[in-house]
Amino acid sequence: MDLRHLRYFVAVAQERNFSRAAELLNIAQPPLSRQIRQLEEEVGAELFDRSLRPLRLTPAGRLLYQHAVQAIAGFDQVRTMMTRYTASPSRHFIIGFVGSVLYGHLPQVLRRFRRQLLGKVEVSLIEMSSHDQAVALREGRIDAGFGRLRVDDGSIRRIVLTEESLVAALPDDHVLAAAEGPLELARLAEETVILYPRPARPSYADQILSLFEDHGLAPAFRQEVRELQTALGMVAAGAGISIVPASVQSLRRPDLIFRPIADADAVSPIIFNYRAKENSEELDLLTGISRGVYGTPDT
Repeated sequence: MDLRHLRYFVAVAQERNFSRAAELLNIAQPPLSRQIRQLEEEVGAELFDRSLRPLRLTPAGRLLYQHAVQAIAGFDQVRTMMTRYTASPSRHFIIGFVGSVLYGHLPQVLRRFRRQLLGKVEVSLIEMSSHDQAVALREGRIDAGFGRLRVDDGSIRRIVLTEESLVAALPDDHVLAAAEGPLELARLAEETVILYPRPARPSYADQILSLFEDHGLAPAFRQEVRELQTALGMVAAGAGISIVPASVQSLRRPDLIFRPIADADAVSPIIFNYRAKENSEELDLLTGISRGVYGTPDT
């Protein structure tokens, strides 16, 4: 399975017709059909119900489509970043981040950082898990990262910028939405807990499960999804509850209610990571701005 196969498959899935997909891809229909058959042989399942018009994805096809779209988007993001990198005569500084930190102070940090480096250094951003940030730092693919997990690696230095409170995200008609006072973890453990992200482990999902375990608890039921937005959508649909950083409340979704959690250790750190032996003006600048915006004391 390669990226070309996935692009062909996504085109057919979106057009729901081989002829239109072939025209869109600027190839003949027979080669396209053969490529899709090869992909089906490789995954061991039919991806389209060809007895229906227009075509319809099978359950296996729906699963592959969900992952293929994200894989293609991730590849295109990297390609765009590298195109900008090679086209720019400026020095480059690449920052990794987990998506959930964008709901708080990080955009302010990055705006200030960009403003002070304008015309001197090209700043690129790439979304990646905390674990992937650690690998990318070791390999020199990024210069700094903002994550939520403490990575035990002697080659990486971390600064805990803040410990962000966690809140429970509930459907607006949930019985707990109208309860008074903060909610106990023990009560939340009785619900179906929707965790994210699913593919990258260890992850924020493990952090939440550890929080329950530290209190001798385990969610009665749990479901894992790929990303925060999916988790919130599942909550709004009444499929369960989720535990999210407090800054997510800035979304102000009318179909969700956010409630504080009573347990004092219901927090998630925001961690600034960089190579331990790295020394640069850009890194010093980003460190200083980050500490200032988050109110992190010098140690």
